[in-house]
Amino acid sequence: MTELPARALETTAEQPWPVRHLSAKIAEYVHRMPGVWVEGQLVQLNRRAGMSFMTLRDTEADVSLSVVAHTRVLGEIGEGAHVVVHATPTFWNKRGTLQLQADTIRVVGLGDLLARIEHLRGVLAAEGLFDADRKVPLPFLPGVVGLVCGRESKAEHDVVVNARARWPQVQFVIREVAVQGPRAVPEVSAAIAELDADPQVEVIVVARGGGSVEDLLPFSNESLVRSAAACRTPLVSAIGHETDAPLLDLVADHRASTPTDAAKRIVPDVAEERRRLTQARQRTAAAVDRMLRRETERLAALRSRPALAAPTTLLDRHAEEVARRLAAIRLGLDRVLSAGAAELDRLHAQVTALSPAATLARGYAVVQRPDGVVVRRPQDVAAGDPLRLRVAHGEIAATVDR
Repeated sequence: MTELPARALETTAEQPWPVRHLSAKIAEYVHRMPGVWVEGQLVQLNRRAGMSFMTLRDTEADVSLSVVAHTRVLGEIGEGAHVVVHATPTFWNKRGTLQLQADTIRVVGLGDLLARIEHLRGVLAAEGLFDADRKVPLPFLPGVVGLVCGRESKAEHDVVVNARARWPQVQFVIREVAVQGPRAVPEVSAAIAELDADPQVEVIVVARGGGSVEDLLPFSNESLVRSAAACRTPLVSAIGHETDAPLLDLVADHRASTPTDAAKRIVPDVAEERRRLTQARQRTAAAVDRMLRRETERLAALRSRPALAAPTTLLDRHAEEVARRLAAIRLGLDRVLSAGAAELDRLHAQVTALSPAATLARGYAVVQRPDGVVVRRPQDVAAGDPLRLRVAHGEIAATVDR
């Protein structure tokens, strides 16, 4: 008989391990594992013949393991409980399946869950995921709203019906997902990411109609909360009632106390907006009327003042004064000119009377030598000297005879 390879790395196509040998090797490896504490949710619980067979499912991912335990170990714990299990892994060679043999099963108390959520709240707050400056304002009138809700849930009905009653033109892109249980976290996170990637979606609503603390645990899950924080589209959380406060409410851009409240937040009331518009138009018209009346009265008061009723009154008085002074100036100037003319005539007569020309005009003459010297005595000239005789109308050349 051919000897089998000792290790898996030594197997080849020519020297493979039989299935039984591989199964035995796996069982041998698994049986060397120590006991381990595992956390999850109990589902598919079946009690028979003093034994309890169940499935331990991860609360955040679609992963599960088979668990078997004595019924006394399980006690009164029922299906759906969130538990921690101390178990030893076992491998069944014939079926090739892995199973956990539990020796202790404990229910995770509500206090423990709330303590974990409170710790996570502090971590996320320290990272700034709850800061107000990260919040994105909602659009006034979104055309398309993304809605993440349970399948055929009342939350979906409340959001859609109330929103369309307020604004009939609003459109919805609805993603129906699991809103509790182990599939809630991945499905809700995927739906948020899908709607955020849709350019037509202007606001996203995550809605659920309340529930117990355990039912709302997925909405305090770190993975889901971080997915919501990464959303760029304005996000509205409408998970529970007024007293419920999952972490999704803190990271969302807006929190609605109920799905109905979410509908009121995402779209305005058309009737209310029309009423406000009518009131605004009425107030505007009344304000314009008041302003026109006030300005008309002010204009009438201004027009009734003497300065505007007869604007030339003041100018007329000044015009009369200007005319009076102008007449006085002209009269004074005439007197000055008349006196000056008379004085000029008198002086002209004097000058004329004293002028040598007047004397010459009476027949006299002025005798001058060629150099212009006036001859006053006979001794001033000698015989043969040339002379100039100036008369009233010219000169006469002459010569001294004796």
